[in-house]
Amino acid sequence: MELLLALPVMLPLLGAAITLLLRHHTRLQLGLAVVTLVAIFTIALLLAWHVTQHGVLVLQIGNWTPQLGIVLVADRLTALMLTVSSFVTLAVLVYSSAQSVSENVERTPVAIYHPTYLTLVAGVSMAFLAGDLFNLYVGFEVLLASSYVLLTLGGSASRVRAATTYVIVSVLSSVIFLSAIAAVYAAAGTVNMAELAVRLDGLEPGTRMILELMLLVAFAIKAAIFPLSAWLPDSYPTAPAPVTAVFAGLLTKVGIYAILRLETLLFPFSQISNLLLAAAGLSLFIGILGAVAQTDLKRVLSFTLVSHMGYMLFGIGMVTQLGMAATIYYVAHHITVQSTLFLAAGLIEHRGGTTDLIKLGGLQKLAPLIAVLFFIPAMNLAGIPPFSGFIGKVGLIEAGIAYDRTSGWILIAVSVLTSLLTLYAIAKIWNRAFWQEPSEEIIARDVPTPRVMTGATTAMIAFSLALTVFAGPLMTYADEAAHSVLQRTPYVGAVLGDEAAGDLRYRIDDQGQRVDNGITQLDGAAQEVGG
Repeated sequence: MELLLALPVMLPLLGAAITLLLRHHTRLQLGLAVVTLVAIFTIALLLAWHVTQHGVLVLQIGNWTPQLGIVLVADRLTALMLTVSSFVTLAVLVYSSAQSVSENVERTPVAIYHPTYLTLVAGVSMAFLAGDLFNLYVGFEVLLASSYVLLTLGGSASRVRAATTYVIVSVLSSVIFLSAIAAVYAAAGTVNMAELAVRLDGLEPGTRMILELMLLVAFAIKAAIFPLSAWLPDSYPTAPAPVTAVFAGLLTKVGIYAILRLETLLFPFSQISNLLLAAAGLSLFIGILGAVAQTDLKRVLSFTLVSHMGYMLFGIGMVTQLGMAATIYYVAHHITVQSTLFLAAGLIEHRGGTTDLIKLGGLQKLAPLIAVLFFIPAMNLAGIPPFSGFIGKVGLIEAGIAYDRTSGWILIAVSVLTSLLTLYAIAKIWNRAFWQEPSEEIIARDVPTPRVMTGATTAMIAFSLALTVFAGPLMTYADEAAHSVLQRTPYVGAVLGDEAAGDLRYRIDDQGQRVDNGITQLDGAAQEVGG
């Protein structure tokens, strides 16, 4: 069963190599890419079932020890992220098969789209499965290198300009991340995350804080957390709809996943939790104010993406089981819904010829199916009951009430206000794109929408509705995943053995309180304290 852990990385890389060889046969490329992503989705479901039944799964590449070799690790959190991300990438790929990845067809190197897309999937999978910081870095770099190519397909001036900003910011975050890895290795003598969970407990508080801040800044840039999010609204809207859907749904969530691991496995009971909560509040409020001020559909959605990252950071910053569980559920919800909205935006652009809300209008009558396909995920994003967005936000509010601190109550108020402003932004889109009188140009533009595009968007909506229908079991799953990541012992024990897990100095209980394990650090070795 352990060998399955390598397949979400190896299969897309192998598929990328083969599709590159088939560059003159785009239909064969598409067929192979779809088969590859179906296989990854199936494997992700198997991994989710296995970790639920048997606990954390570990693969030591080449049978090297974890301290020396590459380790791939899957727990409940990893399996959920793989399952959701593989479904989203599959649906988006199907959607893109019916839409040119660029308006400039004759200038677009379509042959490299599928190899690059599969390489991006491999990078995302690697980031989720990596058991050490360096291979997490490798996963980030693989997906970022692929995203550079996808972002500039077509070579238009706007895309190259947006990609330039994206590349500069990404390189900066990568340099910070690599520097942080070097500093962690210098301080702890390892980059294996299970070993770091044990060794970092014994470092001086000041050293721990510096290392944590370096890693947090790198991940916050990738996750577009305010004030490190200015690059996103200018980069995403210029890309084709399928590319933007993957970027919005997955790339920022890889950053959130890394922050979640950072604040639970490596630096539990962090001294900077209030900083995380402050960043969450600012992301929520500033992001949604940006969305309200926009008149372009893709830019509105890009700013709501920045805003709703704050919901996830809210749950992480509380460091409680209830908050973590709500965050894990909300991440799965947001990956699906945000990607679906960008696909719906692509349908609107295909029918109306623009995403400028001032120029759009009348789509409720001209394209009623598109209206439905936009309305459902839009209401979900706004948190209207009974959709999964409402369930996730209620979970976070409940966690904030249980947290019972001033910062928690402030964030509850900000999160409710953000939800109302999100509904206002969605209502503005609906009023201008669907209700306002259409121009003669839009009426004359009678372009049929390919069924494959509407079918893929419908499948995404069905998946998001499944998060509502099965919210009970999913919240139970998320709660158990949260318990596991806070305890840390299941992860460390699976990678290094139960004896090493026993060397953890402390864990976090369900209420976010520090629980000492009776371990002190003497001469660099963990020893049990008598009594």
